[in-house]
Amino acid sequence: MSYTPRLKEMYSTEIISGLTEKFGYKTVMKVPRLQKIVLSQGMGDAVADKKLIDNAVLDLTRIAGQKAVQTVSKKDISNFKLRKGMPIGTKVTLRGDRMYDFLDRFISVALPRTRDFRGINSKGFDGRGNFNLGVKEHIIFPEIDIDKVNKILGMDITFVTTAENDEEGKALLDAFGFPFIKK
Repeated sequence: MSYTPRLKEMYSTEIISGLTEKFGYKTVMKVPRLQKIVLSQGMGDAVADKKLIDNAVLDLTRIAGQKAVQTVSKKDISNFKLRKGMPIGTKVTLRGDRMYDFLDRFISVALPRTRDFRGINSKGFDGRGNFNLGVKEHIIFPEIDIDKVNKILGMDITFVTTAENDEEGKALLDAFGFPFIKK
């Protein structure tokens, strides 16, 4: 018996037909789809304390369900006491089933746990159908044990789609159940 994520199945059965009806695509291949989700954390404090990066990699790995990697600086910046090659952040790129699993957990579990959550502002689109979102606290994810966290970190989440413009990208994310603020 094979496992297919709930949102992947929903995309193939409901979302494709809904978007085709709305935008009048002539072929299924024109319908926008989610390509990847990139989770990243920048940590300026890691210059002073190397253990912060190790803890951040472990936390991001737990959240994503996939090994996170360190990002390193590309050049020297003396004002920040930064040298080329020093670890300054973490990131992980999700594709396929893991991407749909993360999206499902993010929409149905993590976002409602956000303090004073009233919806997502739709100003995060980049003009090409991709959506960027900032999360202030990584402890909204249930995989993180709050007692073991020594520093609360924020993260950036980028949803990369094959949509050609923001309207199509927003329609795709709306169909997945993103809680955008209604105007």
